[in-house]
Parts: sequence; C-alpha cells; structure tokens
Amino acid sequence: MATTKSPRNATAIVIGTGDFIGAAIARKFAAEGYKVYMGRRRGELLAPLVAEIEAAGGRAVGCTLDAREEDQIAEFFRQAEADAPIEICVFNIGANVNFGLLDTTSRVFRKVWEMACYSGFLAGREAVRHMLPRGRGSLFFTGATSSMRGKEGFAAFASAKFGLRAVAQSAAREFGPQGLHVAHLVIDAGVDTAWVRNIIRQRGGEEAIANLKPDDLMRPESVAEAYWALHQQPRDGWTFEMDIRPYNQRHMD
Repeated sequence: MATTKSPRNATAIVIGTGDFIGAAIARKFAAEGYKVYMGRRRGELLAPLVAEIEAAGGRAVGCTLDAREEDQIAEFFRQAEADAPIEICVFNIGANVNFGLLDTTSRVFRKVWEMACYSGFLAGREAVRHMLPRGRGSLFFTGATSSMRGKEGFAAFASAKFGLRAVAQSAAREFGPQGLHVAHLVIDAGVDTAWVRNIIRQRGGEEAIANLKPDDLMRPESVAEAYWALHQQPRDGWTFEMDIRPYNQRHMD
C-alpha cells in the first residue's frame, strides 16, 4: 500500500467492497488521504481490510449494507457525510451469474437486476443528493463486458449491466453540467480473483492456472488506478466511459 498522503477532509464511498476490486479501490483512496466508507452485505468481512488500512495510516469504516434497501442506502450516506463531505462514490456491485435463458428463474432475474442495476440507481441518486449542493464530486459505476453486449447464458447479468450503463449515461447528462463527474468503467477482461481463477481451473485444469502469465489477468489494483485517474481529471476534459483490458486481449472480441 502506498504511503498515505496528508489527510483530506473528504469521504470516499465504495459500495460493493468485495475482497478484490472493491478492496483495491478502498485501499487506493485511503492511501490518497480519503476517509473510506465501505459497504457490503456482510459487513463483518470488512474488519481485516479496515485494520489493514488503519495500520497503513489510513481511515476506514466498514458497514453492513444491503444496497437494494432504500432506507439502508440513505442511512449509509448520511453517516458518511456526517464524518466529512462525500467527494467520490464508486458503485461496484457485480452480481455476475451464468444461466441459460430457459434455466433463468424469475427470482434470479429479478435479484440480479436489483443488485446490479436498481441498487446502482439508489446509490447514485443518494450520492447526487449530497454532492450537488456543493457543485462537485465524482460518481463512478463499475461495468463489464456485459454492459456492452449480451452473450449466451448472461441474459440476466447483461440486462442489469445494460441498465446500469443507462443510469450512468442519464446521470452524466443531467448532472455533468452542474459540476458532478459521472463515469462508467467497462472492465472488458477477466480480473484476477479467486472466482475467475476457479472458472479457468474448471475449464482447463491446473495446467491452465500454471500457464497464466503475471499480466494475463487484470489486477484489481489496476482497476483502482483507473478510477483514481478518472477522479483526477480536470472538468474541461472529463471521460464518461473508460474501457480497460490487459494488453493481450483483442478489443471487443
């Protein structure tokens, strides 16, 4: 973890602070001096990350949060804002599932939409409510390959991610002129997580894992650096959509 800079009087929110991408984003913004408010459904799992950030000189709060619940989202933002003004919010909930259309139950489809799209709307709306009176702030949404195109077995996930992208587009057009930087990050790649490595193992065995080069998969830290770069942009050159992938992956395969 980088050396922590002088503390800022500002809060960074990460919704969907899982063990990989979300954790890397939290570490990065904490290292840059922000107090990081982190939310996930099992908030007790954030204790080691909070301890790690604090041991490195940063500031962090881990919360149990069901981002599909409007009241919980509102209270989460209220607590964060009470500590220091919210300057950035990253919505990072994934909800990736793979089911053929005929095997996708209505419950699965609805749950994926609630997690990956509806909760993004709730989080984005609440972030705007706090940032807009100050006329500044960043609101970033994590997207995926499925944000751009559907694929066999991903009807539920792609539908939700398409919807989240539309929420981001609409918010950017509405609030960009009012000083808020809204951006959508398309991760068009396999990220180096336990879940992705397990899929590779299932498809190609241990040999496939052994043959992975260090940069064949995207490191979560690289995603965090992309978000930091977006947050640093001057407002006369804001990016709405950034598309990232490892060097060896062809564009839009």
